[in-house]
Amino acid sequence: MATLGAAVRVSPLIKFGRWTALVVGLLYGRSHFKTLSAQEVIIREEEAKQAVIREQQLAEEKAKLNRSELLVLAKEAGVTVPPDF
Repeated sequence: MATLGAAVRVSPLIKFGRWTALVVGLLYGRSHFKTLSAQEVIIREEEAKQAVIREQQLAEEKAKLNRSELLVLAKEAGVTVPPDF
């Protein structure tokens, strides 16, 4: 088994560069997160508006299907349908 040598002392310039890269990365991540979260709020508002419209359309389609099914059942059962139905 190979033995590891003594630990090498890391240059202060390299340490400074690593810490600087870490801090810059954290600041970039924070600013990028803010911009993405602002965009997400706008997207969610639009989706909420569209959801209301979509639910209304689905309710109308469901009512039409329900009416047509009831008419078919009435015809099969021999029931007369009122003219205002």
